[in-house]
Amino acid sequence: MSWRGFELHPETPPGGMPLTRLFPVDRMKRMREHLKGFAAEFGVKDMGQPDRLSNTRRVLAMAEYARDQGKLDAFRTAAMEAHWQRGKDLEDEQDLRGVAETVGLDVEAAVRAGTDPAFLARVDEIRREANERGVSGIPTFFIGEQLVVGCQPYEQLAGAAVRAGAARRA
Repeated sequence: MSWRGFELHPETPPGGMPLTRLFPVDRMKRMREHLKGFAAEFGVKDMGQPDRLSNTRRVLAMAEYARDQGKLDAFRTAAMEAHWQRGKDLEDEQDLRGVAETVGLDVEAAVRAGTDPAFLARVDEIRREANERGVSGIPTFFIGEQLVVGCQPYEQLAGAAVRAGAARRA
């Protein structure tokens, strides 16, 4: 399995934008209720729900740097927890420094990677590839030839794996 960070909304300006620019208020309320219940099924009770959509370009470039350092999984987990559980801003340099430091990255190099043209080109390439493969939401799983989009119950993912030829565990 290989995690690839994807800019779902590359049009998001630096500084982010209110989620209400994407979703009407009544839909936002329903989405939040669903997300809270879904997260609780996995034991996540303290999940925050920001009012703004962040521009993720910089943190995704930093994730590519972390990949090169063999720390992608740790960085991804730390960034997700910082944002969703501790309300950190993934555009704020101090918050990004904290994530990099938490996982043992060279903080200065990680911060530089966030604006490095080579790492940003990798973010662009991932987005191009995702668009070509039909990615329309996050997360997206490619299981065999199947595309499973969005936060889905375990049963749906397991079913896709079985249809792709995996054996069920006893």
